[in-house]
Amino acid sequence: MERVYGDRSRKQDLEKAISSRSFDAVIDTTLYTGADALTTLEVLKQRTGHYIFIGTGQVYLIRKNLSRPFREEDYEGELITPPLPEQESDYRNWLYGINKREAEDHLFHAWEKDGFPVTSLRAPMINGERDHYGRILGYLRRMQDGGPILIPDDAGLPLRHVYCPDVARVAVDLMETGQGKGRAFNLSQDETVSLDEFLVMLAELLPAKLQVIRAPRARLEELKLLPNCSPFSDPWMSGLDNQRSKEELGATYTPLPKYLKSIVEHYKQDMKLIPDGYKTRDLEYRFSKATT
Repeated sequence: MERVYGDRSRKQDLEKAISSRSFDAVIDTTLYTGADALTTLEVLKQRTGHYIFIGTGQVYLIRKNLSRPFREEDYEGELITPPLPEQESDYRNWLYGINKREAEDHLFHAWEKDGFPVTSLRAPMINGERDHYGRILGYLRRMQDGGPILIPDDAGLPLRHVYCPDVARVAVDLMETGQGKGRAFNLSQDETVSLDEFLVMLAELLPAKLQVIRAPRARLEELKLLPNCSPFSDPWMSGLDNQRSKEELGATYTPLPKYLKSIVEHYKQDMKLIPDGYKTRDLEYRFSKATT
């Protein structure tokens, strides 16, 4: 495998890295802005047979008046009012959604204008053994240390994520078949579960005793315990309808219990893996003792 290096935001770096080569297919996992999309289009125009963009379900979260699970047709329509920059988390998540939307709009404009062979794969939260955010790992280590898991006392959003190998398999299938050009597809597991149901599943797979303490979201945010103490309590978490991918691409999705078992076994075998989000654990213990 060859690695090339450069700043993808700089056209000259991208041109130097690619040189005179052309590609049967490109899978782009790190395109985040409209500006970078335009640079990519300039460099790759007429030089790839298929461009597969790893998009995000966040593009729906900045739409107004949608119902879950979101469908591809829900993309078009009025957008929400931007949060104030002082609302740091909301603003950051809104900006991420806006930037990914702008990138996708440029790509599909190029498809309509010049036939640029793009497919967008819109993904929700992606779970896997190598999740660099360590979201499931954080829940597991908290169960293993015998202490409680802090979650907000509101209803929270239903969980409808996707397994990383399923995303990879769809992308590879697109490369091999050439299907999906000029189309966007939601990727998602079939199951929808609550956070409580999810935590019970994890505890049974470990196995471990599950202790949950519910607290006001505002208080957990004030103490900067969220999202570390419960990353799946994020209010910016999409839920996607996967029917188009199944009907048009023949996509299949690993059952949630099956892939959770694989992830749990992976983390059980390497206890040295500790997520960054575990750094708030001492404060979580102190808060738990003060509230019980």
